[in-house]
Amino acid sequence: MSSINKADEKILNELESTAARLVEVREAIGQVIFGQEQVISLALTAIIGGGHALLVGAPGLAKTKLAITLGTVLGLSEKRIQFTPDLMPADILGTEILDESESGSRQFRFVPGPVFCQLLMADEINRASPRTQSALLQAMQEHHITVAGVRHDLPEPFHVLATQNPIEQEGTYPLPEAQLDRFLLEIDIGYPDIEAERRMLFATTGNDEQQAQKLMNRNQLMAAQRLVRLIPIGESVADAILELVRSARPGSETSEFVNENIAWGPGPRASQSLMLGVRARALLDGRLSPSVDDVIELANPVLRHRMALSFAARADGHTIDSVIDRLVKKIG
Repeated sequence: MSSINKADEKILNELESTAARLVEVREAIGQVIFGQEQVISLALTAIIGGGHALLVGAPGLAKTKLAITLGTVLGLSEKRIQFTPDLMPADILGTEILDESESGSRQFRFVPGPVFCQLLMADEINRASPRTQSALLQAMQEHHITVAGVRHDLPEPFHVLATQNPIEQEGTYPLPEAQLDRFLLEIDIGYPDIEAERRMLFATTGNDEQQAQKLMNRNQLMAAQRLVRLIPIGESVADAILELVRSARPGSETSEFVNENIAWGPGPRASQSLMLGVRARALLDGRLSPSVDDVIELANPVLRHRMALSFAARADGHTIDSVIDRLVKKIG
């Protein structure tokens, strides 16, 4: 019995020390990214939860800078891909080239692409064709790729922070549903308030612009990700997750409102993402277990890219967020 208590005490100490370090991480990022506290918290939630994040917003809202800052502060090796209409899958994954030795023998050699890193910044991902976007599918889900029938493992940890301009922007393509489902969270980035923009104005146009500092390393981050999975989940939280996700699926078990307004709903991966997300959010806040409030806070970021409105819903002026808000009220 004493050994169990010692084990619990060790985990408790690790949770407390990790939570304290994550507070420093969040504050350090906030010194570089102004007026986006909620966005910073959600991005950290995705990474601490072991997943990927899709950052959606108009150009010029520091989406790319946030990704770069996260890589620096968390101590991850990072690479950046600027997605363009002519980008090919090999430009992401890598390719095989034919080498010839001095003796004249020839053999193929794999040249890794930029996906071989710990934090991949996929900038303006929806400017590439669906074929190229889909090149990331296997990497995001299985953390390895296959080229010419040969498996190549990616570094650990591996995270994708993709930025996306609003789909109404000229020259963009909608992401395939299968790829959208691989993102733990979709994070909408809005304009900062006037005070945050005032701070940014002075901080970024002078000689002493604040630079991000490394506060964690790969091993510490992976330890935090393992701790997330040890955080206990109460039955009420698990029930809230299941009730919310299942209520968003059209079918005989859901309401007439859902059947009329949702074309297709979230799959089981949404429940898994919510489970990991609420645990990570609790750790970021220094709490030992998540609550139903965490489910409510993460409902929109987890579900909005895993659902589609019907034609009738769009005609009536509904949005994905307004539909999710209505479903959330049933568990609140």
